[in-house]
Amino acid sequence: MAVTQRDTLIASERLVLEPPRKSDYEDWAALRTASRAHLEPWEPVWPGDANSKADWARRLKAWNAAWKNAQAYVFLIRRVSDNTLIGGASLTHVRTWPASSASLGYWLGADFEGSGYMREAVIALTAWGFDRLGLWRIDAGTLAENNRSRKVLETAGFEEEGYARGYLEIAGERRDHVLFGLVRPQNHG
Repeated sequence: MAVTQRDTLIASERLVLEPPRKSDYEDWAALRTASRAHLEPWEPVWPGDANSKADWARRLKAWNAAWKNAQAYVFLIRRVSDNTLIGGASLTHVRTWPASSASLGYWLGADFEGSGYMREAVIALTAWGFDRLGLWRIDAGTLAENNRSRKVLETAGFEEEGYARGYLEIAGERRDHVLFGLVRPQNHG
């Protein structure tokens, strides 16, 4: 099912998830810069020009191409009350039938932890993935010591499914991850 990027908006009680636009650069760069020490231990190594306009342009080009090819859907998360950018979430490695699945990723600015925002965003994004993309399964992985991420997944309905050695490169090293999965609820589609 074709999903147009320009017209996509996912709303929850306190949040709006929208595809990144050129005009989001300043907010994105400010949040990522302010949260760098908080985010770097959980992400791949940042490029030397992290948070620059060139970095943003590369990301935007890749995200737009992936969306157009139905391979990935990247969103920025804003708070409804004041339109503040608080983080991002994505469905990547989208696989069509017979897998009908995708991988979930997310990040949250340091100042916004502990308010349930990411759980709310993940629930909204996964429902959209099941409803609009026709997915049957969404998977996610987290470092074993990332208790906040584990709690997000568990409270959003994901179930722990296993352990993957050397799963992703995080902070410059191949790291083991705990794997989680969410299967489309019976009341969807």
